[in-house]
Amino acid sequence: MIHGIVLRNICQEDIPKVLAIQRKSYPEVANGLLYAPLFLENHISIFYEAQFCVELNGDIIASATSLRVSLDPEHIEHTWYDIISQFGSPSSSLPTQGDSLYADDIVTHPHFRHLGIGTLLFDARKRIAKKYGLRRIIGGGRIPNYSKHAHEISAQEYVERVKVGKIYDPVLTFQIKNGFKVIKVLPNYLYDPSSLHYATFIEWINLTYRK
Repeated sequence: MIHGIVLRNICQEDIPKVLAIQRKSYPEVANGLLYAPLFLENHISIFYEAQFCVELNGDIIASATSLRVSLDPEHIEHTWYDIISQFGSPSSSLPTQGDSLYADDIVTHPHFRHLGIGTLLFDARKRIAKKYGLRRIIGGGRIPNYSKHAHEISAQEYVERVKVGKIYDPVLTFQIKNGFKVIKVLPNYLYDPSSLHYATFIEWINLTYRK
């Protein structure tokens, strides 16, 4: 871990810096919502404590956003837009609703990857899940290396090979190392050419959860 980094919640003033990191890290994910200031403003208004950034020498180098949701059934097939459309304005939801923390976006500046910052952000999410007594953390995870293998295997087979360590995927491999399990493959989850628009439905169970 880098000396001198600070983990804190995202404020309104941080939004331009967070958007700049998103654009630099995900240039292939060309969807307007991801890069819209209002998108982050709503996250902050709805559930401030679940929006995190990592700062180094006054500069933001990573961020993670999350929302509180309930899915019925709990492993229903969905897209990123299905989730985000529920939170069109700060009045759309309250952080006291839902039994699951939805891991929306996580991004680290390319110059600071593989240094444990992503794990720091995931651990922050886990603390929020425990603080609010949530049952689990879920999300749709990109599989950006799939496009390199799609000519020979399906998305499901690709995920299975990543799970057993036969293929390395920078997102899914990282998520598995942080205690997440793959529930299923989600087609057409998000416009993402490198993943061929697939994602994995990932889940981390909060073992301290009590009804």
